Amino acid sequence: MTETELRERLLAILGGIAPEARELDLDPEQSFRDQIDIDSMDFLNFVTAVHKQLGVPIPELDYPRLASLNGAVHYVLAKLPG
Repeated sequence: MTETELRERLLAILGGIAPEARELDLDPEQSFRDQIDIDSMDFLNFVTAVHKQLGVPIPELDYPRLASLNGAVHYVLAKLPG
């Protein structure tokens, strides 16, 4: 999976949880929570969906690394089998 494909997958997952994310031009460096209306449960649902859909184990201590689009992309890319 390329970085661009992964970015699109993550945005699709996020859009399933927070539909307004599909319509916004998110700043990839800023936290999702600073840009869209998601609470801690929504963020947990995002992390869980990333784990289930991409097969990447995400320990709770690493959740903050998925707080922004770039953070999530870099984290998941490093965890995907090569």
